[in-house]
Amino acid sequence: MSFDVIIIGGSYAGMAAALQLLRARRTVLIIDAGERRNRFASHSHGFLGQDGADPAAIAATARSQLEKYRTLTWIDGTAIGADGAKDALVVTMSDGARHEGRRLLFATGVKDALPQVDGLAERWGKSVFHCPYCHGYELDQGDIGVIATGPMSVHQAQLIPEWGTVTFLLNGALTVNAETQADLVARGVTIEETPIERLEGEAELRLADGRVLGFAGLFTATRTTPASDLAARLGCAIEETPMGTQIKTDGGKETSIPGVSACGDAARVPHSVTLAVADGAWAGAMLHRSLVF
Repeated sequence: MSFDVIIIGGSYAGMAAALQLLRARRTVLIIDAGERRNRFASHSHGFLGQDGADPAAIAATARSQLEKYRTLTWIDGTAIGADGAKDALVVTMSDGARHEGRRLLFATGVKDALPQVDGLAERWGKSVFHCPYCHGYELDQGDIGVIATGPMSVHQAQLIPEWGTVTFLLNGALTVNAETQADLVARGVTIEETPIERLEGEAELRLADGRVLGFAGLFTATRTTPASDLAARLGCAIEETPMGTQIKTDGGKETSIPGVSACGDAARVPHSVTLAVADGAWAGAMLHRSLVF
């Protein structure tokens, strides 16, 4: 069977795209490896109508709604290859199966490169975050630590005082000039230059000099890359952003390869569930139009 559209990635963006196509009665194959970016978080915030809901529950509800459409095929599995050309694209699975489609959409999401701080990865999405709009309110205007990873961390340290009292931990990742330091101090930010030894408890940082700083929560600016390299291996152009790399697309979400599109975190910045859903919905509509006109 050849599908109208094959979507690699069944999280928020991919499902939002699929919904538009299914409602146009197009045949859609979703291939999903089951690794949502926010799988480590127990609550999702800032998504209208779902504020505070379990992100796994949001995804499960969305999938159950999609599965009511008869033209959907869903495969829980991993795509390992993609080739072909517009109207004759082929996706290869890890089990050797091959699926054909007229269009291909990458909605793979991204992976985060976390700072190398002992204990941080275990607390990612629980007490260590990247988006204050998603997690800042729940910290109740308490003490917040921002762990530097590079230049984007300065922007984080400038913004996050909206949600609490901020300590900016440079951790050897960057230096701040006098102008930047003055700006941060004016915003009430404390600059801490002592390196971090490890993260303890829920959100306590033990520094190299033995001091322990306790926080309501921590933020850090990760560097992101598409969670799968399939788009790059197919030949899609990849572009640099202040937050990392992403699949380059035009205004209609098509990549540099005709018939191949990308949406969600893998193809736009900044990142959030709300923006991923909107981007996916637009990609789905544009894919449908490409099949019609």
